[in-house]
Amino acid sequence: MRDDVFPRPGVSRRRFGAMLVGGVAAAAVTPAIRPAGAASEDVRIADLDWVDAGRDRRVPARLYWPSPGAPAGPVPLIVFSHGLGQSRTGYSYLGRHWAANGYASLHVQHVGSDGTVWAGNPFEVLDRVNLAADEREAIARAADMSFALDRILGRDSTFAAFIDPARIVAAGHSYGANTTLIVGGARVVREGKTIDRRDMRFKAGIVISAPPFYGERDLHAVLAAVTMPTFHVTATADVIALPGRRSPVQDRLDVYEAVGTSRKALAVFQGGSHSIFTDRALTGGVTLNPQVKQATAEGALAFLDLTFRGDPSPLASWSETWRPLLAVAPTAYPVTGSGRHPSRRDRPRS
Repeated sequence: MRDDVFPRPGVSRRRFGAMLVGGVAAAAVTPAIRPAGAASEDVRIADLDWVDAGRDRRVPARLYWPSPGAPAGPVPLIVFSHGLGQSRTGYSYLGRHWAANGYASLHVQHVGSDGTVWAGNPFEVLDRVNLAADEREAIARAADMSFALDRILGRDSTFAAFIDPARIVAAGHSYGANTTLIVGGARVVREGKTIDRRDMRFKAGIVISAPPFYGERDLHAVLAAVTMPTFHVTATADVIALPGRRSPVQDRLDVYEAVGTSRKALAVFQGGSHSIFTDRALTGGVTLNPQVKQATAEGALAFLDLTFRGDPSPLASWSETWRPLLAVAPTAYPVTGSGRHPSRRDRPRS
């Protein structure tokens, strides 16, 4: 379809180790969570099949758009990057929830690291994973995000006039979390040259289950230049296990600590898994899975209320509501001035 159709205190290794041990008992008890006040998920969806001619690369995307009458003015936009082996159709629970609450959500598919990784000869899957995880693909993914933003905001886009350029957010899970950090300013040095794909149009980042930057010894040097506000989400059983790659939960915390901005918050769910944040329905447990999904979708918007409105109360309320599921509850970073933009709470509902 064409696009004209429709600051948390530091978490030490010792402290987190204690959380993991304590979490085994806590996770065995189903928390009494009251259903959060979810808006009706009556949203519009459009599949966009773009091609970046300059790179001879397809950039498919799926756009979730608020239902007619929901926004009273230009809407904020979240550009979402999927994990290794996923596609534009994944993470639909995030796109639907965000659009139902007044945000447009553009899910970009990265053709060099999408579902084709798992297709073909099973004996060659390690080669395909290595190719997909190569730094050239990592940089190409960041370029996909910027290209998609170019297209959705371009003069030929039907949507451009209805998007607020001051409230554009990068988001992603796993490999997509790395992509989010790259467009947010993460830097690596190769042969004496700094590779920098920072896109200043992104004003905040949602970082879900971020892997380490494999091969980089100084994570602080890589992430020190990330200055946009970031909301980090993980779980105590969030272990990455891929052919040739394994990453413990501590890597998620190390990424959080190394990000240069003080305008950041960390949420750690008790139990869970790395893939609980995908559309898979059973991973992490039949009870915990939908709760973590709902909490993640809501928590991101509560953090963005802090970022764009300077209002810490939604994040505080979210932390209290979901506290039975949390090993670490996020706290709001200090805000100065009002910096207020209209939010989903200011918009009349149809």
